[in-house]
Amino acid sequence: MGLGALALPLPGWGAAADRPLHALVTGDESRGWEGVGRLELGGGGFCTGALIAADLVLTAAHCLFDKETGGRLPLERMEFRAGWRNGRAEAYRGIRRGAVHPDYAPGAEASVGRVRHDLALLQLDRAIRLPGLVPFGVAPRPGQGDAVGVVSYALDRSEVPSLQEVCHVLAGIDGVVMLSCEVDFGASGAPVFRVENGVPRIVSVVSAKAEMDARKVALGSTVEDGLEILRARLAAGGTETVAPLVPEVPLSPMRRFGAGTARSAGAKFLQP
Repeated sequence: MGLGALALPLPGWGAAADRPLHALVTGDESRGWEGVGRLELGGGGFCTGALIAADLVLTAAHCLFDKETGGRLPLERMEFRAGWRNGRAEAYRGIRRGAVHPDYAPGAEASVGRVRHDLALLQLDRAIRLPGLVPFGVAPRPGQGDAVGVVSYALDRSEVPSLQEVCHVLAGIDGVVMLSCEVDFGASGAPVFRVENGVPRIVSVVSAKAEMDARKVALGSTVEDGLEILRARLAAGGTETVAPLVPEVPLSPMRRFGAGTARSAGAKFLQP
């Protein structure tokens, strides 16, 4: 999982009462989260994905590309394992086709601009229609200070999903949110939820593992706008076309992140 970091000052850092990660080991613990699954990439690696319809999985775009060559990974070698837990999934499905955000640039240097478009939508070869396995809805982008949660698989916890029921939005701008959520390699594509009236809905997808002032944070793409683009591309049959590798236009000061810009001194992205 390619992940990154911003070292920008934020007021009130550490004031939020985050809850620790909790492994969903039993059926009772994982009930309601079975729509999150492990996305097998066909070469020994994996990402996390989540059902947003009976036959659609939302994940991170960079999961679909070889991190060494930048080439597109073959969809026919991928498999979505819904609710994967202790060597068994609720359902196993192949991938029929996929769509990547048209502005995503594979192989580009990790940056806030790259995170913004790090979204992909996969259509399964067969819909998953099982009692109790309900796809997740989506919600508008969260605001600074909002409580969110994340369910993910990752390095050293690849056999069961882990839930961080409460973490927080530290900052956000232009389709990117910085989160206090705990993620690690393999959590790429993990859904970030906001719970309203007891119903979890996806507001972001984990894109980058980050470090800020020696504290771990995560960067995620908001899904509100990008999802409609992905749906349209998938309806058109999917496409292999992605953004060309061109120099990124410098961002204006990210005031909601604090002083400085994405390229300010001390900012870095952590790589696997």
